[in-house]
Amino acid sequence: MYESTTLAPQDSLVTLTHVIYGLHALTVVTGLMTPAFIVTAFITGWPSLIAVVLNYMKRGEARGTFLESHFRWQIRTFWFALMWVLIALLLVFSLIGIPIAFVLVAIAGIWVLYRVVRGWLNLNERRSLPV
Repeated sequence: MYESTTLAPQDSLVTLTHVIYGLHALTVVTGLMTPAFIVTAFITGWPSLIAVVLNYMKRGEARGTFLESHFRWQIRTFWFALMWVLIALLLVFSLIGIPIAFVLVAIAGIWVLYRVVRGWLNLNERRSLPV
């Protein structure tokens, strides 16, 4: 379900949202090109950390616009990625859980990549994301 919005966002806020997606994408690429997993790079890399801080600082300005859904999407992506990594860390403490943890981290990384790409594509089309 997509929420309806009536207000048009400021162009500077649209640009900032592109920058935030760019910061997240930079971290995803870092996760792909290094021994780190995508999801672990995503939650520990400085570009994503800066992006989440910007999300929290500017989400009030996005309220009532189609960008509100993007800010929520980006914030939730970060926190859910952190949750999956913490669950994987708990699984590592058991011998049986180690392979499950690796699979979980890989799937979470693909999920993060999907969320960054889908969000950015919707932003390019000036469309809201699902609630």
